[in-house]
Amino acid sequence: MKIIIVDDHPLVRRGLASVIAMQSDMQFAGEATNGPEALDVIEETKPDIVLIDLKLADESGLDVIRIARTRGIVSKFILLTSSASREDFLRAEEVLVDGYVLKEALPEELLFAIQLVYKGRKYYDPGLMEEKMRMSAGSPTDELTPKEKEVLIQLGQGACNRVIATRLFISEFTVKKHVSQILAKLQVTDRTQAALCANAIGLTKYEMSYE
Repeated sequence: MKIIIVDDHPLVRRGLASVIAMQSDMQFAGEATNGPEALDVIEETKPDIVLIDLKLADESGLDVIRIARTRGIVSKFILLTSSASREDFLRAEEVLVDGYVLKEALPEELLFAIQLVYKGRKYYDPGLMEEKMRMSAGSPTDELTPKEKEVLIQLGQGACNRVIATRLFISEFTVKKHVSQILAKLQVTDRTQAALCANAIGLTKYEMSYE
């Protein structure tokens, strides 16, 4: 997959480029320091993934993404940020950002995010999950069935499928089906992020006792 980097800090660009260059299935296709440069490079290279800083020198990465969308650019955008406010999240949702990664993330976390986004899924850095939950209208668990909520509580407590099945007196196959539905309804990519959701909204405070 072809990847370009948009960031106004040379050291950040160089570090990200080094991480990408070490991967056999990824190609570092270009870089830019600002919006106009970014749009030129994107249109020229047609990358699969664009890693873009939220706060460029004199502009927002979100404005660059918005312009790219209006031009019909189909690249997927992963936002790099040191932090994100509710306003940032809302604007990011408006321009259909595909992923959010904190700049303090480990290289393997960034690579995991790239792989997920490339496959058409969204990625939210665990450090930003609580803010995402707070900005959601209503409770993110409103669509879950009672049994799915029980399974989510178990996920929040770190239980594996076998343990969940034993505790809730259901089969492991049924647990897998519930987990799949939970991920889809919460719009998260894996059980780790589902567990983070459970903790962020306080579900795990309702602890259960098991013999």
